Amino acid sequence: MTTGTGHLAIDGLGKHYGGDTFAMRDVTLEVSPGEAIAVVGASGCGKSTLLRLVAGFETPTEGRVLLDGRPVTGPGPDRGVVFQDYGLFPWLSVRENIAYGLRERGVHRREALRQATEHAELVGLGRFVDAYPHTLSGGMQQRVGIARVLALHPSVLLMDEPLGALDALTRRQMQDELVAIRRRVGTTLVLVTHSIEEAVYLADRVVVMAGGASHGVPGQVSAVVPVDLGDRRDTAAPDFQGLAQQIGDHVHSPLPEQEDAA
Repeated sequence: MTTGTGHLAIDGLGKHYGGDTFAMRDVTLEVSPGEAIAVVGASGCGKSTLLRLVAGFETPTEGRVLLDGRPVTGPGPDRGVVFQDYGLFPWLSVRENIAYGLRERGVHRREALRQATEHAELVGLGRFVDAYPHTLSGGMQQRVGIARVLALHPSVLLMDEPLGALDALTRRQMQDELVAIRRRVGTTLVLVTHSIEEAVYLADRVVVMAGGASHGVPGQVSAVVPVDLGDRRDTAAPDFQGLAQQIGDHVHSPLPEQEDAA
């Protein structure tokens, strides 16, 4: 259930890594508590840079990120990050991997393991709490990673291509798992993905970014597309495919400099 926390305000955000080369610039976006947004765009457009700035892993060159009205100045437990790399400890069981962050925060071992068991059940791994990562499929390992983050009760869940390393069938199954998990916990979600269909399947809004340092212009938000398809989404339905096509057109539209040069 949505707690009312997890309100993100991104205001005039920019980042450059030296000289006048901006990875992204003047990105302004608001994400409501419990909302899911997906960020898509061509490689190098600044998607992952945006996620790292929200996570607090990097400091913006200009602008700011506010979470529930407080400036983001570094990493914090109010933001949980899930990467494509599962990052599990191979010598720890599923339960111990999930409990790791809780133990680092000072939670007593017995209580941490109890909460870890609850979160293993939340992601459908209740029968595998004593298993070790090498015995699990890729999708199951990613579920452990998600449970480990959710056990810390973050206000915002940040995911950078979390399903990119999975085969097509497992990826679709994990998309369904993410939908189910979000219905249970209601955490605000910011998802970076290269898959437009995945964005439409999982998000309430899709943010399209264009440009980026590799294009010679700063990355910027070129479109924000609402996903008004209800809770049950059929990827084969005409309205789903039509919306995916619309977003794809935005992604592949020429940058303003290219239009001017034409």
